[in-house]
Formats: sequence, C-alpha cells, structure tokens
Amino acid sequence: MHDRIRHAGLLEKRMSAEAAAALIKPGMTVAMSGFTGAGYPKSVPQALAEQMEKAHAAGTDFQIKILTGASTAPELDGVLAKAGGMELRLPYMSDPLLRKRINDGEIEYMDIHLSHVAQHAWFGFYGDINIAIIEVVGIREDGSLIPSSSVGNNKTWLDMADAVIIEVNKQQSAGLEGMHDVYYGTALPPFRKPIMLNHPEDRIGQPYMDVDLSKVIAVVETDAPDRLSAFAEPDAVSNQIADHLLDFLDGEIKTGRMTDKLLPLQSGVGNIANAVLAGLSRGGYRGLKAYTEVIQDGMLGLIKDGTIAFASATSFSLSEAGIAEFNKHVDFYRERIVLRTQEISNHPELIRRLGCVALNGMIEADIYGNVNSTNVVGSHVMNGIGGSGDFARNGFLSVFMSPSVAKEGRISGIVPFASHVDHTEHDTMLLITEQGYADLRGLSPKQRARLITEKLAHPDYKPMLEDYFERALRDSYGKHTPHLMGEALSWHQRYIETGDMRL
Repeated sequence: MHDRIRHAGLLEKRMSAEAAAALIKPGMTVAMSGFTGAGYPKSVPQALAEQMEKAHAAGTDFQIKILTGASTAPELDGVLAKAGGMELRLPYMSDPLLRKRINDGEIEYMDIHLSHVAQHAWFGFYGDINIAIIEVVGIREDGSLIPSSSVGNNKTWLDMADAVIIEVNKQQSAGLEGMHDVYYGTALPPFRKPIMLNHPEDRIGQPYMDVDLSKVIAVVETDAPDRLSAFAEPDAVSNQIADHLLDFLDGEIKTGRMTDKLLPLQSGVGNIANAVLAGLSRGGYRGLKAYTEVIQDGMLGLIKDGTIAFASATSFSLSEAGIAEFNKHVDFYRERIVLRTQEISNHPELIRRLGCVALNGMIEADIYGNVNSTNVVGSHVMNGIGGSGDFARNGFLSVFMSPSVAKEGRISGIVPFASHVDHTEHDTMLLITEQGYADLRGLSPKQRARLITEKLAHPDYKPMLEDYFERALRDSYGKHTPHLMGEALSWHQRYIETGDMRL
C-alpha cells in the first residue's frame, strides 16, 4: 500500500479499522464519503457497528448523527442501522433496513435537496461536524488526496470536520487519478462570485482534495469494492416509456427548440433511466453531453458507442460488470468523464445556464402535474428527493417518468391529488407513462388535468379520474384548480384499508 500512501507523516498514522472506530464517541456528528453506493468507507463503519452492538449489549446507549453525499451501501448504512447506531441520517438513503427503521420512527431522517447540503452545513444547521471519514484512492507526497469513485460532499466534510479519518482503498482503480475536478471557489453570501463553467467538459478546479494534515487522526488501509447490484434489463413498460420520450424529443428538434445534439442530459438512477439511455442510442443520437449526478452502466455504454461524447457527474453507480468495464478501459473513460463536488454537479445556477434536460422517475403525479418522488401513500419514504428537485426546478426541460400502475395494478401512478408533493405543478413540464406523454407547457390547470387523464392514466383508472374531475368541476369550492377536498386523497385511504386503489 505504500504506493498509495506517499506522505511519510500520514503513513505513520496507519491503524486498524477497529482502532480508528474507537475514536468515534456516542453523540458525535460524523460525516462520511459516499454517493449512490460509490466511494463510501468500507471498514471503519463496520468496525464501529460492532462496537455499538457491544455497547448496547452492556446497557450503554451509542448513537451518532450521520451525514453523507447521498446513499451508501450495506457496509455503512446497513450495518449501522442494524446496530441501532443512528440517531439521525441525511440527506438521501436507499438501504432497506435503514428505510424500515426510518419508517418505523426509530431514526430521524432529513430528506434534503443535494445542492443544499454543503451550504446548510456551512450555515451551521447540522451543528459541529466532529469527524469526517473519507475514502480515497491514495494520498500524494504533499498530503493531498486522490478522490475515489465519488466526490459528493467530501470537500466540505474535510474542510469542516474537527478530525479526519482516511480510508485508502486499493480496490479503487489508480486510473481514477486525474478524473476529478474539485472546485474551491464557492463562498457564502454576500461573498459569492460567478462560477466560470460554461460547458459540461470545462474544468474549473483541481484534481485533488486538500486536507489539513494536523486534523488527520487515522489512516486505514482497505481492499473492498463498491457494492452495487446490476439493474434489471429494460422491460416492455420501460421501453415504451423510452419510446415516448424519443417521440417527444424528435418533435422538439423539428420545432427548432433543440438540435440533434439536444441539451446536457441529467438522468436519475434506476431501470427506467437505463431504458431511456438505451433508447437514445437506439434512436441514433450521437455526440450528446451529460451534466448529471451519477454515471450508470448504461451511460458507460453510451460513452463507448459515441452517443455521449462527454459526461460530468459527481459519482459512479456501477454494477460489478460496470466496474470491470470501467477498470479495463479507464484511460478511455478518463478523457470523457469528470467527477465534481455535488455542490457544483447540482448547482442551480449552472443547471439553469447550461439548459439541462432533467430525466427523473416518480412515485405518482396528480391530474394537475404535482409530482411525488419520495413517499408511498404520503408517509412511507422510499429513498429521498436526491437531486431531482435541483434539476427539475432549474432545467430547461423537466421530465418525470413512471409506469401508470404499480403493485400489479393496485396502485395508480396518476391520482386526483398527490399524497406528498416534492415537485409542484410549476416545475413539471413533461410526464410520461407507458400509456403516452403529456406536455404540460403552456397549459392551465384544467387543461393539464384533461391531458394527463387522457394520455397517462391506465385504463383501469381513467374512468375514475374522469369522474372525479367532472364532479370537481361542478362541486368544488373554486373552479381554477377544482378539487373535492373530502375526496382528494380517498384513493390512498382506500389502498391503506383494502390494499387496492380501485373501487
């Protein structure tokens, strides 16, 4: 590992994961690396979970607050949730056990726009950050850090934490060096300056992260991969959604609103997103650019076949096969990918100026275009809003996609009134299900309601939506956005009581 730890002083601070974990005390706020299952610390969290379990068995309470860039993996979120060691978690998660404990009310969870996290930390909303645990590829001779497979909020955690633990993971490809662009020009109001990034491929920072060497209290050597499951192959419904998007984009090109190079793409994570990306290649697009958060397997394929010429992100989110592909051709990808801090990858002003096309999934939308992307039946959180709000609110085009039904038809993706609203009707431009697409731009609320019902609803639910809307037109308190307030959430209540939204 000496080729990975090239600073003599930090080489002397090597210790076991167990010894490093022992430096973390109950009640601390600990900020960790990691974004969508990539670049998270692998060893110290597991050692910490074991120490928490021993403390709890001895009758001692041991919980900490945990901040990251986004979701991590079982070796971090899973083991600490199982150990009962989390008091608070933010800003995004995807681990099943952690999700259950949040929904059971055992862990406080703050679901936050990803562009806000660093700024809120600097404002002091989360209190002092006692320790940062950051995974890196290596440590250079001058003590600067080679970032790993994600950047996320690592720069902020290194700057703000009272103490730092570094995990040096030799499983992460040494070829990642040079792929990162860490920007140190951000500031708080009223001292902000324009960020001089005009194209996704622009570099405005440095390839390495700085750290105050006096704050480093431990260096831990690890040898473990990012652990991500492969996404399923696109099914018929996902392919239909992708085809509807391609039809829409073809129309935008014909009207002159976009060229055949489109605009910088942002894509959420998941099977539908991968189907959409595959559709772009199938549709014959070439030379596109991406300004997004996450590089998935599908995007690697688009870079390799020339569909995407360059991609800017803050993290990878690759399956085992995707990691193998990246490592085999790392020199090729390093010329076509840059990883940034998430306060830049998700920066609202940059998203607005670049004119991003935001492609994200949703749980449900209502007839007026309000979108719920986080909570099933209003209160059961799935993952979080992530960066979808950053891109939907500020992008040139905001697209939300979902199957028209879930749970074998027992849940409708289009409802009278969204049970939870993450993206208001004002930020929603295009909705797509396998039934079709609804372009909501330039439409009034009642016009949107008719179009969404006609184009997007599943046949099992379309008559119910039409009936609700016609009665709302007749009987509602106001006629601008007609609702029957005593009935607007009745579909969700019916599902809770019967397990089916249908009558």
